[in-house]
Amino acid sequence: MKTVNIKLNTIEDVRDFVNAVASTDIDIDLSSGRYVVDGKSIMGIFSLDLLNPVALTAHSDDCDELMAKLDKFILK
Repeated sequence: MKTVNIKLNTIEDVRDFVNAVASTDIDIDLSSGRYVVDGKSIMGIFSLDLLNPVALTAHSDDCDELMAKLDKFILK
């Protein structure tokens, strides 16, 4: 399992993020405060407070390829 913080600034960012994670078999959760949603659900993502960074949890030990796809969203 790997957890990183991401930032989705625009509607296009959310769309690009969902397109990137939809192609993987890895379960992804996004959390903001006490709310946790499926990272592949565009409606779930829009229910979060996107003004602040969101915690992404990938439920896999082999998620380097996924993290490379999501690099532009990851806060460093």
